[in-house]
Amino acid sequence: MAGLPRQHRLLRDASGAGHDYGVWVTRPPGYDPTTAQAPVLYVIDGNWTVGLTAPLIVTQHDPMQQIKPYVQVSIGYAGEEAEHWERVRNRDLVPPGEPVAQELLDAVELAVQRDAMAREQADAYVDELRDTRADVFLRFITDELHPRIERDYRTATTGHGLFGYSYGGLFSLYAWLTGTTLFESVGAGSPGVASEKSLVFEQLQQLTDQPAKLHVTFNVREILGNIPIYQNLAKNAATIVHRLTARGAAVTSEVLHDTHVTGLQASFLSYLRSCRTM
Repeated sequence: MAGLPRQHRLLRDASGAGHDYGVWVTRPPGYDPTTAQAPVLYVIDGNWTVGLTAPLIVTQHDPMQQIKPYVQVSIGYAGEEAEHWERVRNRDLVPPGEPVAQELLDAVELAVQRDAMAREQADAYVDELRDTRADVFLRFITDELHPRIERDYRTATTGHGLFGYSYGGLFSLYAWLTGTTLFESVGAGSPGVASEKSLVFEQLQQLTDQPAKLHVTFNVREILGNIPIYQNLAKNAATIVHRLTARGAAVTSEVLHDTHVTGLQASFLSYLRSCRTM
């Protein structure tokens, strides 16, 4: 039914790893692909984000803020990997060679001490950060998933977008910095740039003209809170925005009054307003 997400399972075979992905496709209410072809908005971290972002497709019918039509494709995990999506996402969303910040390791260790995470879970979470493959995941989206979505749902040929939050935001930022041509706009909510030695800063130095628009959000309660890892994320996001603005890049930003956890939906709405209004 139009307007409600439907899940499909796709097998990623480009890397030979055989990972299963859960893909939720959400069309706007009343959408008829035979008479209208909308662009695709890809949303990362589907196991977490689909419930908070997919219902907002009704904003396309909001008379007070006209959002351009889009078909939302939320990408998460299926099968056994769906049970461990919180750590499996590290593999796909973090750029290869990205350093692991000490503040992140400290936060994981604190979670173990507070019985919020078992030692086995914590070790598995960190292990996924030792061999990260955002480059492979990006190729999966652009070379395998998008052609299938385009064929099955008869979507538009241009105007596509990408949105991610936290490590998903880091992935979105990475995709934008690599100059991927599929997306005309990219939203990076509280991007997971945890270290001042992040490869993102190297990419910034090598950046050439990038026509796609980038929208970055971060949360004031991250900045003013007392959790070092979240303070790092907000500080580094602000630094990225400042450097891009100084270079005249097509970047916009917004500071939200949320925590890192509660900021997801507000960040998505901020992206829609900034990049996808008529």
